[in-house]
Amino acid sequence: MSEGSRLDPWVDAYAARARGMTASEIRALFAVASRPEVVSLAGGMPFVSALPLDTLADTAARLVRDRGAEVLQYGSGQGDVTLRGQILDVMSEVGISAHPDDVIVTTGSQMALDLVTRVFCDPGDVVFVEAPSYVGALGVFRSYECDIVHVPMDADGLIPEALAEAITQARADGKKPKMLYTIPNFHNPAGVTQTTDRRERILQIATGEGLLILEDDPYGLLGFDGTVPRAIRADDDQQVVYLGSFSKTIASGLRVGWAVAPHGVREKLVLAAESAVLCPSNYAQLTVSEYLATQPWREQVKVFRELYRERRDALLDSMEQLMPPGTTWTHPAGGFYSWVTLPEGLDSKAMLPRAIAALVAYVPGTGFFVDGQGHESLRLSYCYPDPDRIREGVRRLAGVVESELEIAQTFGTARVLRDAEGPENPSPNMN
Repeated sequence: MSEGSRLDPWVDAYAARARGMTASEIRALFAVASRPEVVSLAGGMPFVSALPLDTLADTAARLVRDRGAEVLQYGSGQGDVTLRGQILDVMSEVGISAHPDDVIVTTGSQMALDLVTRVFCDPGDVVFVEAPSYVGALGVFRSYECDIVHVPMDADGLIPEALAEAITQARADGKKPKMLYTIPNFHNPAGVTQTTDRRERILQIATGEGLLILEDDPYGLLGFDGTVPRAIRADDDQQVVYLGSFSKTIASGLRVGWAVAPHGVREKLVLAAESAVLCPSNYAQLTVSEYLATQPWREQVKVFRELYRERRDALLDSMEQLMPPGTTWTHPAGGFYSWVTLPEGLDSKAMLPRAIAALVAYVPGTGFFVDGQGHESLRLSYCYPDPDRIREGVRRLAGVVESELEIAQTFGTARVLRDAEGPENPSPNMN
């Protein structure tokens, strides 16, 4: 038996699938970005202070006082039936019609993502994802040893023709296309939204190819003009598994999400969930259920929309005023994020230590790819800092970018660093 590494003597004993389990670049940033002197434009933390916290405290206390024997007990592996009915009401906003039996409640939609992948994907199965894609999803697909294939995007979202080509190429390579993972609304990290005609075309392609669509929609209700895009699932209840979450519209700390799936798939998801956690937290579920039943939750979503729109505007306006020429970015119509592309020659990952030294944090674009792309891009999150703090963060970041440009123009340092890591794979222009 090998001695393993000095730090972990069990390194040679792990299952093969554990090799794909590595810390994300976002997680690695949290320790530094949480320091009060650092303006963090990195993590996508919802601004939960905008909630009626006193009301939530009263709700939680009342639940324990009046229904403690139920709230603090085990529950159903599928989730509380009353909450599942209320989830149908929430999903009606995006055009989805279903039955409570079609819904499984999970510990955040991240758990639902894991369950669907566990149920559907064998090692080597191909999962198509957008370029870039949500880092948490990439971690799940890696952990199940999937073959992850990025499909290009532009300002209108995933490009259907590129998806069709990727499927054809995968089959030609003798691989098994299994699933498309997509975030159609206010994309994380790209900040773009799929157009209606593209959704229709993507659904046609997936149906023709027998490809499951995993539609992840945590931001769908947070459109800044009040428009709620129609879910892909609303037009096909057999080809699509839809993931939702209360993390962005109520509170992320409650960890309540859900999946709505065809009957047979839902049965498998319940069995997989029971083997993982027995049942989701009754306390968290019933807190959410009571909130939905007694509070004007649609008005609270409107409060969040207006708050995030103000912060989005602060980010975009300050970038327009301060960022050096050659910098471009997406203009999100909702959600939490803008995707920034740096001037030619700069490397967001190489630049990050200098940004931290300047007391501003972002997420390098490389974290949202599995194939070496993203060096020229970064993700900025505007959901948590107040507008003045955002402006200060952009001021600091613009100064770092200007300094990097001077270095690159003088010494070519950024280009040399990138070339040393491998060939350049530029992201598509999504502006």
